[in-house]
Amino acid sequence: MIELFPSRAIAATVFGFSIHWYGVMYFLAFLLTYLLIARFQHYRSLQLSREQIQSILSWAICGVILGGRLGYVVFYEPVYFLHHPLEIFAVWNGGMASHGGFIGVAIALFYALRTHQVPVLAFMDVAVIPIAVGLALGRFGNFINWELYGTVTDVPWAIAIPGVEGLRHPTFFYSMMKDLWIAAICLILLRSGRGRVGDSFALFLIMYGVLRFVVEYYREQTYATFDLVITALTRGQLLSVPVILIGLALLWAIHR
Repeated sequence: MIELFPSRAIAATVFGFSIHWYGVMYFLAFLLTYLLIARFQHYRSLQLSREQIQSILSWAICGVILGGRLGYVVFYEPVYFLHHPLEIFAVWNGGMASHGGFIGVAIALFYALRTHQVPVLAFMDVAVIPIAVGLALGRFGNFINWELYGTVTDVPWAIAIPGVEGLRHPTFFYSMMKDLWIAAICLILLRSGRGRVGDSFALFLIMYGVLRFVVEYYREQTYATFDLVITALTRGQLLSVPVILIGLALLWAIHR
């Protein structure tokens, strides 16, 4: 039996199996990644076959899922999962960390690209565009699930979250706009032919880290912040710092 839209978070149920909207967003993200890499690869003189792209993306999918889940376990709920280890595998209950996904996909892509003898920086210059769009799709999934919303505010575009007191910043929309803007900037740089190989990748890391750092100021925090004496940082901000530093180091290495 197939039932469409049984709840806001679930897109469909097929013979009792629930297909969550977040899973649909993941599927669309990877489909878009496949199509855009095939379309834009010539900007970095790549000539990957469909089979190569499929193989590389298969590794990337595993890296994103494993890295995102383990990142959530380690960065956000280590104590809970220490006492409930079997819950680590219950990904259908939610709980993914974008920074963990970055680490997972980086490891998986490095292995896959080395296996297929594909230049890492050239490939990543192309891949960051669909990656940014995919991140935007993930934030749309947050909107559907009414999660990762913002703090109380009186701005004209504030929204009401069911079951939550006060009007809130629509931080999932802020993140969507952030990610789409990053995708547009990286695409413009890639198509312009300016810059060096790796510039788009480095720029993606810097912009994502900085803008994620800013958006965190408006997001409702469900976890304790880290007191660094001169300031307090959220987990998202703290994890964004190494992303920014890696991007800056890469940009310096490319242009030194």
